[in-house]
Amino acid sequence: MTDALPGIPDPVVPPGLDATLVLLRHGESEYIVENRFQGQAETPLSPVGRRQAALAGERLARPHASPALPLPLGRPQEIVHSPLARTAATARAVADAIRAADGVDVPVRPEPGFLEIGQGEWEGLHQDDIVARYPEELKGWRRRPWEVWAPGGESPMQVQARVRPALVEVLEALGRDYPRGSLDRPQVGGYSGAGHTASQPWSLIVGHDGVFKVVMLTLFGIPLTHFWMFTMALTGITVVELRGGRPVLRAANLTEHLVPLLDERAQEQAEERAATGAM
Repeated sequence: MTDALPGIPDPVVPPGLDATLVLLRHGESEYIVENRFQGQAETPLSPVGRRQAALAGERLARPHASPALPLPLGRPQEIVHSPLARTAATARAVADAIRAADGVDVPVRPEPGFLEIGQGEWEGLHQDDIVARYPEELKGWRRRPWEVWAPGGESPMQVQARVRPALVEVLEALGRDYPRGSLDRPQVGGYSGAGHTASQPWSLIVGHDGVFKVVMLTLFGIPLTHFWMFTMALTGITVVELRGGRPVLRAANLTEHLVPLLDERAQEQAEERAATGAM
């Protein structure tokens, strides 16, 4: 289960591209509720996951309402998603929210390149079962994922091999009809001329925590030995601005749209305490 130690990949961002790419992880799934490894196994969104997806959709349909996202004006050029049910449902929730907000139908398409990392024999198993049956492999995966991964599953290098062409396709389409930019402008936030312009295009990818780790490392040219460097919360929103072909991390793993769920849970707990007389 070993491949050659991965090096720094070639850039995938087209030269001079001025645009914005948004990454959105799917909502909570039934396997997550059951504490099972998912990988490419099909598992639907849980009731909480459907609510999370709806809230993320509302935020992306009104990205400049408080708390604002660092996005250009207008709607995404397209919504690209992993073909799995949990990501397809999350992508559809965003598209539905945009249509409800202003009547615009944003193109939505599946892209197999953004499938979650295949977890082979671990898919569908409870985490306790994996700990009991595959202790050394699991330890290796958590420490050296470029050398050790799930039996019958994918290595990060195999995932990157399908992520790269999928990313290239999204980015080339994103900048096709927009003028190329330059690095010869202010690059520090707060100064006039820094950051995106209101008319720049943006697109959304709906995916998974594991594959998004590879997406981020590939975008920023970071070796796969840093696999555990990035993390994505359920319906967490990450914004990567592309400035003259250079990727810039503008926002990472934003989840403020989930506050209503926290408020609802706090209210439920207060009502439960009142009903039982607990302090």
